[in-house]
Amino acid sequence: MLRAHNFSVSVDGYGAGPDQRVEDPLGTGGERLHDWMFRTRTARRMTGEDGGSEGVDDEMIAAGQTGLGATIMGRNMFGPVRGPWAPDETWAGWWGADPPYHHPVFVLTRHARPSVTMQGGTVFHFVTGGIEAALEQAVDAAGGLDVRLGGGVSTVRQYMRAGLLDQLHVAIIPVVLGRGERLFTDGLTDGYACTRMVASDAATHVILSRV
Repeated sequence: MLRAHNFSVSVDGYGAGPDQRVEDPLGTGGERLHDWMFRTRTARRMTGEDGGSEGVDDEMIAAGQTGLGATIMGRNMFGPVRGPWAPDETWAGWWGADPPYHHPVFVLTRHARPSVTMQGGTVFHFVTGGIEAALEQAVDAAGGLDVRLGGGVSTVRQYMRAGLLDQLHVAIIPVVLGRGERLFTDGLTDGYACTRMVASDAATHVILSRV
């Protein structure tokens, strides 16, 4: 199964704000979409911190960490580098020496690059053959476990349009961005049904499943 978890959108439907740049990779105001996440017990443990809230938000974060053997993400989620990687191939993601994945990660790109092995079991592989090729490689690497689909917005839309995303967890945040990258466009949710909805004070969690 290909699953996307904790994909935060504003109440007006944007998964990233306008004017994305190296200093502000989620665009103006986009970081506010993820505040709810880092208040939870599970997310704080992932970053080596104590404490954090329990309840619905924490349960949803935890569900997105279980039963996974590989991750797929878009190049924009991996980093700010554009065009060919060479001659400088030092960029190895936003997450430091020990990224939180601890399994193979397949990065969609048009430019080939050797795999990058990180601490903790994370290995970034760079796939130039498109979304189907990335999914095939990720399924093989997952060894019978599920594959998680990361961002960004464009990557999720591509897999939904192709009918390849089995489940999507959207966290709707009470923030208005006004502009940016909108997740849902006309016809994108054809073939999906809402199979769960639950809310906290910080987010309304919606599960869309392919039918």
